Amino acid sequence: MIILGIETSCDETSASVLKDGKILSNVVNTQLIHSKYGGVVPSLASKNHEKLINYVVDKAIDDAKINLLDINAVAVTQGPGLIGSLMVGLNYAKGLSIGLGIPLIGVSHLEGHLFSGQIDNNLRFPYLCLLVSGGHTQIWKLDSFNDYKILCTTVDDAAGEAFDKGARILGLKYPGGPEIEKASTGGDINKYKFKIPFVKSNPLNFSFSGLKTALLYLSQKFSKVELDKELSNIAAGYQECIIDSLLKKLSLVVDLHHLDNILIAGGVSANKRFRLKSSILEKEKNIKIHFPDFKYCTDNAAMIAMVGYKKMLQNDISKLDILPFSSIEHA
Repeated sequence: MIILGIETSCDETSASVLKDGKILSNVVNTQLIHSKYGGVVPSLASKNHEKLINYVVDKAIDDAKINLLDINAVAVTQGPGLIGSLMVGLNYAKGLSIGLGIPLIGVSHLEGHLFSGQIDNNLRFPYLCLLVSGGHTQIWKLDSFNDYKILCTTVDDAAGEAFDKGARILGLKYPGGPEIEKASTGGDINKYKFKIPFVKSNPLNFSFSGLKTALLYLSQKFSKVELDKELSNIAAGYQECIIDSLLKKLSLVVDLHHLDNILIAGGVSANKRFRLKSSILEKEKNIKIHFPDFKYCTDNAAMIAMVGYKKMLQNDISKLDILPFSSIEHA
């Protein structure tokens, strides 16, 4: 069984070919045009997807050394994401589905991240997934492929958003995660301490809006020259607080649900400091923490193809719905 995956939810145009559960190719083209604006511009994103989609799909097919007619189904991200960007991928996938006479499988972008740990990794159920990306910070409990629910989420900004906005405050480029990680190299994590946010209504939930505000107030105390001089220390302290907040809530959920099998997925999971501190928590709690390969952390079509493949195996091909996750149970 050969599945073509297509992902265009935000600013990555990606296509992937999967055969019998194995990724044959995964092409990701990240739109660099947004960096000068400090964030993704939706209209530019959709226009760039239109320009890139043909090339990216053709390259994925060529890299996989297959023919277009070999494809048995098309899996495409149906949401959540930028509506204009999503429509480019959806319409392209619909065209292929109709033209080739093959099934079209709508996949939630979040499902892709939740099951990204299944790529090149026999991750057993049940497991917890800490999903940390630019738009989402959540912990999920997955009992099987078709049985999963959200346990906690952010009440305001996502962790990736906190990195992006923090980078803008510090005068760094977009995307903020890699920039703050780079700026923090050699910095003293203890020189500028940030307080881990606490949500009274639900101690398991995340909050990063106040942390971002604390960074803004701190930065305003310095002149431009002083801020540049202290940049590595401030970035290190800010990054440390985001990571500690994520791992503290994860630790609480582990204790509550007594699960020792964990997946940390999403763009922020590529952060090396995050991975290092996760390994420390792993030893302290006697749990196993899995990370996707770096190339499957950020938005990519391989994870979409993987979910599409599993849906095909279970004959779970429902009507395409661009109102994603409408039936997901909230704990």
